[in-house]
Amino acid sequence: MTTDYREISFDSHGTRCDAWLFGADGADRRPVVVMAHGFGGTKDSGLAPFARRLAAAGVAVFAFDYRGFGASDGEPRQRVSMTAQVQDYHAAIVAAARQPGVDPKRVVLWGISQSGGHALTVAADRSDIQGVIAVVPLVDGLAAGRTALTRIGATAMARSAVTGVRSALAGRLGRTATMMPLVGRPGEHAALTADGYYESYLALAGPTWRNEVDAAVGLELGGYRADRKADRITAPVLVQIADFDRAAPPHSAAKAAFKARAEVRHYPCDHFDLFSGNPYFDAAVDHQVRFLRRHLRLDTAVPAIEESV
Repeated sequence: MTTDYREISFDSHGTRCDAWLFGADGADRRPVVVMAHGFGGTKDSGLAPFARRLAAAGVAVFAFDYRGFGASDGEPRQRVSMTAQVQDYHAAIVAAARQPGVDPKRVVLWGISQSGGHALTVAADRSDIQGVIAVVPLVDGLAAGRTALTRIGATAMARSAVTGVRSALAGRLGRTATMMPLVGRPGEHAALTADGYYESYLALAGPTWRNEVDAAVGLELGGYRADRKADRITAPVLVQIADFDRAAPPHSAAKAAFKARAEVRHYPCDHFDLFSGNPYFDAAVDHQVRFLRRHLRLDTAVPAIEESV
């Protein structure tokens, strides 16, 4: 089957990671957008439409899977480690910059949901990044937990915490982790259970995506603060906020954007409504292209959009 990307493998701390490279044919040296998915996501689950639109605007896109997820190697599988995923971002930047047809001096970080937070974290520690695009970013795990608490209640939250502690202890002892569904319907035991999220996530799901995650992730999320060093980011930043987001609290994203001196775009929708096939995808990706045109000297024109969105 013919594809519009090249398959790339790269090393992250001794483990092979899998990536797709869009828009770099070697004829010219394009800026490169390094892209990864959010919480438990894989690159074949909704990233390609973003990548193709950005590639059509004149940039290369390097979309990758974290270790232990999707087509990448790594054990244990389906374990979310914030530290390891940030390390994978750094490794992906190095790999992307080495590709034929890529300008290594024009690297942009792109993340959505949890990876939006990772993009901010990585950019704060580097001086060679030319731009950051954070789409509905999760930046404060505690704030996200408080939002979930109001929806699912203290009993369900406590049960998840106990399961997470047991799974974390099992992992430290070399035993099998306890897995839980990543997304479920309201009332089910899963990491994400807001009404409509099960259908929205499964509509994106690609062949390598699995609806499970190590239950210890709750302990990781509790201390996650991608906004702590946002004021150290020197690159231009675009933060795209869904004003009715039930997964990544919009007020936390707005605070992080302020610290990063970011351009901010608001959309009157929920978390998944910026993905392809949903009402605000076109507006969101057009704003991304405009941002890249301004800061990377792209020549490709983009269609006009309504500034009210």
